[in-house]
Amino acid sequence: MKILLLSAYDAVSHRRWCDTLIGAFTEHEWTPLYLPPRHFNWRVRGNSLSWAFGQRPLLMRGYDLIIATSMVDLSALRGFVPALTTIPTLVYFHENQFAYPLNINQRNSIEPSMLNLYTALAGDKCVFNSHFNRNSFLTGASNLLSKLPDYVPAGLIEQIAENSTVIPVPLESSCFQSRTNKSKGPLKVLWNHRWEYDKAPDRLFAGLRYALEHGADLELYIVGQQFRRCPDVVKEMNDYLQSHYPGVVKRWGYIEREDDYLGLLRSADVALSTALHDFQGLSVLEAVAAGCVPLVPARLCYGEWFDDAYQYASNIDDPADEAVSLGRRLVTLSSLKASGTLPESVDVHFLTMNSMRKVYEEIFQETIDHHRNASD
Repeated sequence: MKILLLSAYDAVSHRRWCDTLIGAFTEHEWTPLYLPPRHFNWRVRGNSLSWAFGQRPLLMRGYDLIIATSMVDLSALRGFVPALTTIPTLVYFHENQFAYPLNINQRNSIEPSMLNLYTALAGDKCVFNSHFNRNSFLTGASNLLSKLPDYVPAGLIEQIAENSTVIPVPLESSCFQSRTNKSKGPLKVLWNHRWEYDKAPDRLFAGLRYALEHGADLELYIVGQQFRRCPDVVKEMNDYLQSHYPGVVKRWGYIEREDDYLGLLRSADVALSTALHDFQGLSVLEAVAAGCVPLVPARLCYGEWFDDAYQYASNIDDPADEAVSLGRRLVTLSSLKASGTLPESVDVHFLTMNSMRKVYEEIFQETIDHHRNASD
């Protein structure tokens, strides 16, 4: 089978998903097209122009299936290249713009959300990486359509709901290597996320301050991808920790070598999230696969993977209150580590590609069958 794979805003997690698919289904002939994850507004609106008039020969080769991420301006691309309308198309939602929090520097525009909606309607099948992602998309799209003044066709949300399903991004087998023995001593806390506003480093800082001020014995590993614009609170947090609790920060910054990063996952005790949004939470899941105990807010997607024992009380509208909940849990976990009774991690082997291969095979075929039946 010849498959055209389109990733219009090819962030790290998107590329991992693409590489995993290509590596798992080597029997197919893949043609991937990627655009870099920068200049967001131009990228999500302009990718159809970039490809239709810059990669036309590749688009016209003739394919059995198109797999496109939700950032692809699929309706416009099909308009520019009508031959693509004859090819079964699956749209994969790593996230959706209806549930994505705005940066204070961003203007509130419905354009990205409308693009998500158009692309969902242009595809034959839509796949979301979590029920939280799917439900927040359907709710957000329904709310948006209800606010439009007139000529809104009925049944659009129902159409998308009927043609959509949930299939998570698989975890690489490298995440499941043997666990380093847990040593005695401080609780090793890992925060392994992009250093951006939507991962809420301000809530992390407040939660860590509470825990340390209330006697938690911690070692901190604050790692992740960094960008040109970094929230001011990140430097403030590092300065505070270095001056008030020297030695508590054991790792700070991006880890270049994959082996070093995987080694850290296998040695840490707790994988922490403070995110304002996580549609699947791959950073936490890969750490849990390596044996870390998850500690996540009781909101977003995490209830799909972890029970209440691994979630701290959430208050999205009151960061200070949520930070206290996080800090208290860290104090408790620190005491449990000291007494040798730290809870076990969660088994996430169901997220390996070996476990999920058949599900992906089935959705490929369902997309082709749906397109064929719709065309009859």
